[in-house]
Amino acid sequence: MNFLKKFLIRNFIKKVNWVNFRNTKPVSPIFGLDRGTPIDRYYIEKFLSNSRGYIKGTVLEISENTYSKKFGNNVIEYDILHYDNSNKDATIIGDLTKIETLPANKIDCFICTQTFNFIYDFKSAVKGSYHLLKKKGVLLATLGGISQISKYDMERWGDYWRFTTKSAQNIFSEIFGSQNVKIDFWGNVLSAVSFLEGISAEELTEKELEYKDDSYQMLITVVAKKV
Repeated sequence: MNFLKKFLIRNFIKKVNWVNFRNTKPVSPIFGLDRGTPIDRYYIEKFLSNSRGYIKGTVLEISENTYSKKFGNNVIEYDILHYDNSNKDATIIGDLTKIETLPANKIDCFICTQTFNFIYDFKSAVKGSYHLLKKKGVLLATLGGISQISKYDMERWGDYWRFTTKSAQNIFSEIFGSQNVKIDFWGNVLSAVSFLEGISAEELTEKELEYKDDSYQMLITVVAKKV
């Protein structure tokens, strides 16, 4: 985490009163974006950093290619998937739930962060992700576990689901095969409560953020390989 950013946040953002959370309003209603890095983004970037070895060849993201460029290794083509023509940077116009709109066997690595929660027919979207991948291609996905509702998404296309390691293991195994799927999680009671309150990652220590308690699964991670 950037030291200067962390220093500025800890010294100039209004301090959280950790003693008393008896309040019906959160510290920040926008996931802590106004205070620093949202905690789920901290976990997403740790997951992708740990998965750098898969992010190569033809790499696909939803709506933008920020993570492909940040974590990519020997990337030869950056693709962007969008559901309509409104995104001028999109290279693939298609709907994950409609395989007929997607190219087959094109992608080496599909980075799909915090997307399946907002797709009602998420099982079809997982099938669409499989369809996009080349043989030996890899899907790197993150799913929301413990989280507030995203009003932005709810008002536009819907905020439908929250996942656990068990539900993720079942659905991705159905499509990719259980031996080709690795499910993990990030989170603990402190990071989960902090995320719901809108406290930023910079306001917790690395030790606090990275302690794992499987009763408080804040973010689910998926590595699924097409064989």
